[in-house]
Amino acid sequence: MQCRPECGACCTAPSIATMPGMPGGKPAGVPCIHLMADYRCALFGRPERPACCGGLQPSLEMCGSDRDGALAWLAELERLTAP
Repeated sequence: MQCRPECGACCTAPSIATMPGMPGGKPAGVPCIHLMADYRCALFGRPERPACCGGLQPSLEMCGSDRDGALAWLAELERLTAP
């Protein structure tokens, strides 16, 4: 499956422990500072992109049928895995 154009849910919903340019990491629900206006990642393919971002692959379960569904699914996963 390919990423949905103009989505960026995976760059918004989850927390990310370490993110270049975001001291203390990226909080859940906050768009990453590297998320561009068209919802693409400015770090895509670059060595400084966190491994967790590169390891996250789109799937029907995660992405659902639209951006709102993806945001909801990822937010619930974040809630279920919070310390």
